[in-house]
This record gives sequence, C-alpha cells and structure tokens, in this order.
Amino acid sequence: MLGQAKISAFFSPKQVKRPLSSIENSQSPSPKKAKAVKDGKSTGLSPEQKHRMEEKKKDAMEKLKMKKTEISPINSIKNGPDGIGASWAKALSSEFSKPYFIKLQEFVAAERRSHTIYPPSHQVFSWTQACDIKDVKVVILGQDPYHGPGQAHGLCFSVQKGVKPPPSLANMYKCLMKDIDGFEHPGHGHLIGWSKQGVLLLNAVLTVRANNPNSHKDKGWEKLTTAVIAWLNSNLNGVVFMLWGSYAQKKGSIINSKRHHVLKAVHPSPLSAHRGFFDCGHFSRTNKLLQKAGKEPIDWTRLSDEN
Repeated sequence: MLGQAKISAFFSPKQVKRPLSSIENSQSPSPKKAKAVKDGKSTGLSPEQKHRMEEKKKDAMEKLKMKKTEISPINSIKNGPDGIGASWAKALSSEFSKPYFIKLQEFVAAERRSHTIYPPSHQVFSWTQACDIKDVKVVILGQDPYHGPGQAHGLCFSVQKGVKPPPSLANMYKCLMKDIDGFEHPGHGHLIGWSKQGVLLLNAVLTVRANNPNSHKDKGWEKLTTAVIAWLNSNLNGVVFMLWGSYAQKKGSIINSKRHHVLKAVHPSPLSAHRGFFDCGHFSRTNKLLQKAGKEPIDWTRLSDEN
C-alpha cells in the first residue's frame, strides 16, 4: 500500500540506546549454546515453549498488519476498482507519504468512526477509476462533495442513480440543452459516462460530514487536488479546464493558459447561474477546442453507461 512503510514509522516505539557492551553480550551466545546450535542439538526449549513463542510471533505480526491497515490512506489508496487508479497512484505517489496526507488520513479515519462521512471510503477516489491520467482531456472543478444521503460518489456535480439531480446539476443540464444539439434531460444525475471519455470531475475537497458542508475544508485535501492539477498542467497539453465560480478560478490559477485552455464562468448554483452561466457555451466550446487539437470531442449526451 502506497506510503505504508514511511507512515508506519510514525507509530514505531522510540529506540533506546544501549551500551555497546550490553548489546554484544545480548547478541553473543554462550560457547555452550553456540556449540549446541552448531551440533544441531536442542536449544533447551521444550516443544510447548517453542509453540508459545511461535504463537506470540504470529499475534505480533497480525497486530502490526491491522495497525498498518487502520492507518492506510483512508483504506482506499490501492490499485483496483475500489481504490485509486494505477496511473493516478503512480503520478501522485509522492503525495501519500507527506506529513499533511498522513494527518489527513488519520483525520478522516477518526471522522468515519464518529460520524457519517460522504462519499463511502471505496468511492473517495472514483474520479481516478474511469480513465488513465494521461487520457484526461477536460477538467471540471467542484468544491465540496454533496452532503446528503446517497448523493456523493466521488465525481463532482454527479449523483448516484435514483437520486434527484441537485440544483447546480439541474442548471448544468439547462445550459447543455441550450448549447448541445440533441441533449435532453436524462432523468438522472450520474455522470460516469463523461469520466470515461476523459472528463475529470474533481472536487477540491474529497470528503464531507453528513449534513455539514465544508466540514472537511482545510484538512489537507486541497493540497492533494492541487497536486493533481499541477501534474496535469505540467505533463499534458491542450487540456480544457472549466472553472466555474471564484473558488474554482482561484484554484486553477496555477494553470498555464498558453499550454492549456481555461474557460471561466459563474458557478451553476441557483445563487449565481442567472448571471451568465446558461449562455456560457462551455460544452460546445470545449469540443471545438478538442477537435482543433485533433482530439475526440466529448459526447455530452452520454452521461452513463445506460444513460
């Protein structure tokens, strides 16, 4: 598990220095014992004593294994369908052993023991599971996961099937109906189909306490997601960044606009969408920019596998 060796070092007992003579004495067997071992004779331990020693050793190893599991990065930093995507894990590996992330994982683990936290641990990194990091073509930045039951599942603005699309997503659909020919309200808010086409749906903060928006703000997630943006900015070309609202625009200030495309508009929230979001045309403009660069445009009507 990524960063595990370094993380576990924080929980190791402090080493007490011993005089060299005592170390030598403790490590050097007596001539009689050494001869017995050399000759293949019994060390003097009974079968019952040997068995107890083996059992204690097994117990100690199991406890160590459990401790490492408890302090692993939200129990989700692993390759596979329930963890972080392999290409993302490789690109971001240096972050997982940094002090801020170690504190972050401890904080989230403690929060999960005491409160209901969204999204579930196996969905915290679902934004990395749909496509390779090198295949990202578009980035949509959000701020905080939805904090209601069954809503957040790791993709910003997206909700799981069976959950009514929240107001901001409903306004995104209104914009799409004006901007993209043939787009119709799909009747759900699941946006995994966009992710599979290379649209990164990234919240700045990846977890939240139920019914308590921004409760995990400034705990360390912002540093990790800024590292994601920095990697994309440095390693890819021609990515289209949709920055809606002042928060996303501030977070995206590190983007090299000569190397990438930055589209700005007000946030789709009902509090601000009427100030120009519905007519921003970001979805069609994105496709024109992708086609100009020789990339496959996004089929915005393909929201999920079944749609």
